[in-house]
Amino acid sequence: MQNLNAIPLSALRAIEAIARTGTLGRAADELGVTAGALSQRLTKAEAALGQALFIREASGLKPTAICVQVAPRLTRAMEDISSVVSQIRVPEDDTLTISVAPIFASRWLIWRIKRFNQKNPSISLRVLPTAEVVDLDHSEVDIGIRVGEDSSIGSEAVKLLDQRVFPVCSPDLAQHLHTLDDLRSIPIIRENELLYGWKSWLSDQDLDVPDLQPGPTYADASLCLDAAMTGQGVFMAWETLACDALERGYISSPFARRSRTGATYWFATSQHAARKSSVRKFRKWLEAELDCSVNYWNSAST
Repeated sequence: MQNLNAIPLSALRAIEAIARTGTLGRAADELGVTAGALSQRLTKAEAALGQALFIREASGLKPTAICVQVAPRLTRAMEDISSVVSQIRVPEDDTLTISVAPIFASRWLIWRIKRFNQKNPSISLRVLPTAEVVDLDHSEVDIGIRVGEDSSIGSEAVKLLDQRVFPVCSPDLAQHLHTLDDLRSIPIIRENELLYGWKSWLSDQDLDVPDLQPGPTYADASLCLDAAMTGQGVFMAWETLACDALERGYISSPFARRSRTGATYWFATSQHAARKSSVRKFRKWLEAELDCSVNYWNSAST
């Protein structure tokens, strides 16, 4: 009889996540580990079971017939285990794993986490920066903070705030921007050739998108903001991305108007994680920090 002690729960969780998500990368994001570490778990699990569960192909991992057969049962088993653990885990001494977009993590969240740690020394935060939308009901991630037009990133999602955009540039360049017509002579910094936010921002002022001068293009909004700081042009930024740089004087906002994009920041958890006191504490702290930021943004735009 197979020695079940030779197959750790982490290995079974790895098999289930890979089979359900379809890729090693997405499964690794869900479980909060690297793809290499997850691949090692899978290899050890297959060795312990005495057979391959996935076929290695150039396009990725393809589940074998037996894997397809048992994967749904593994998913149900993992859900049951998560439910039990959430009920017996001591909530006052906890680790929270937070899935968050890399830009939000690096430009806003990381600057404020120290204040949460000081108020809640018994709670450890583990930040997982990823652009993937993690399935919170089938992962070890407790909280997902994402931006989108709907709340379909978790079974328990709460609206945090609306995303608003506004043009930013270096302080020196801002001295040459007095009217909207001045924008026609300034390079416009683009993210992947996109003019994100410009249409809604100009529309709020009853204007169409003018003949904006092409500027440098970068594959990341954070790099676009850095380019704006160095005087390479004007970038249409959103508040959580640019607020700290604006407060520190690294960039300027030559026009006060701020416009909604239709996207929203959401705080999402699984049904099980929503009952944890540490999750509620983090959400309360996050909302308070965002309120402080919003008050500053509103005062800065008047």
